[in-house]
Amino acid sequence: MTTNLRIAFLPLNDVAVLAAARERGFAEEEGLALDLVRTTSWATLRDRLVYGQVQAAHMLAPLAVAVTLGLSQQPAALAAPFKLGVNGNMLVMAKDFAAALAPDPAARLADPLGTAHDFAAAIGLWRRKPIIGVVHRFSSHALMLRYWLASAGIDPDRDVVLRVLPPSLTVEAIHAGEIDGFIAGEPWGSAAIESGRAEAVAIGQRIWQRGVEKVLAFREPWLEENPETTDRLLRALARAAVWCDEPDNREALADILADPRYVGQPSDLILRTLSGTIVPRAGDAAVSCPDFVLFSREATPFPWRSQALWIYSQLVRWNMVEPSAETEARAAAVFRPDVYRRALAGSDLPMPGASMKLEGAVGAPLGVGSRKGDLLLGPDRFFDGRVFDPERIEDYLAGFAR
Repeated sequence: MTTNLRIAFLPLNDVAVLAAARERGFAEEEGLALDLVRTTSWATLRDRLVYGQVQAAHMLAPLAVAVTLGLSQQPAALAAPFKLGVNGNMLVMAKDFAAALAPDPAARLADPLGTAHDFAAAIGLWRRKPIIGVVHRFSSHALMLRYWLASAGIDPDRDVVLRVLPPSLTVEAIHAGEIDGFIAGEPWGSAAIESGRAEAVAIGQRIWQRGVEKVLAFREPWLEENPETTDRLLRALARAAVWCDEPDNREALADILADPRYVGQPSDLILRTLSGTIVPRAGDAAVSCPDFVLFSREATPFPWRSQALWIYSQLVRWNMVEPSAETEARAAAVFRPDVYRRALAGSDLPMPGASMKLEGAVGAPLGVGSRKGDLLLGPDRFFDGRVFDPERIEDYLAGFAR
């Protein structure tokens, strides 16, 4: 008997695992029929999940935490047992603003700290506060942007204007002059660059080398009431993630995502970043960034609770939530490694033995304890060299001016 599941998503490259699970038959092999519901904005997607119109959602990891903490409209306990990818976003700015930065866009991407200081100087020369589009207040992109700006003494609540708009409207907004730049998941940054209106300034992968991005989110009561269906879905997605990460499958994956039902952008544009290739300015040589987006390698889907707590730390840092032991515990509990382990216990995928780790401590590929198989974690450094210890959040936050 086939089980039907409705899952909401936004048109972004990192819907890849869900799309592949449906189009390549991985879901069908688990007895699932996936109805993937294309949605325009994160606010609409959030409401579809919270109010039960869908059973699961391709969701910004910080949004899942924020909804659970009651920070984003109707509060609801959400659970995220599977990460759909890490990295994959880019900050682009209009050409006239970018003209005040280092002239070589590839050099900007290679030196995020230096570029942040150049950005601060450019703000001083600008005729007004630059308006930067973010896809949601509680997005990984917005938190990374704040982290990056603050490293150069820029106050993201005072020195710039952060304007929320859906990813698919960012290119149109920069064309219309409504924003001076934006940070979003691909392929929208590349689309703005391809149009000749924008240039790359920074990429998420070089702000935090293995930065948490999208998760598969459920309403917690539904997850607890449907363990067998949840496990089948996670098994299908795990196999799809492996398929998505195989270099030989990238062209086929780009063709799937180019379909208007998913992303609806040219397949060659989508293929670039799936292959770790960034064209920072129209007509320039491509820059190689092999880990621009990951789907399966290095146990990418595993929901580290330390990453949920890093999100919590940033919400505290920017006065979005009052710190408390109870709130911290609720934030950590959004990520569900227990469900991930249960669902994939019979697979041959390597699985971390721990549920938390130091974030930003790995500078070179590192073998770690795994319950099954060999597990190699890749570099996960923050660009400023800081390390996040989830057991010492107060000390970590004390190290920032704000």
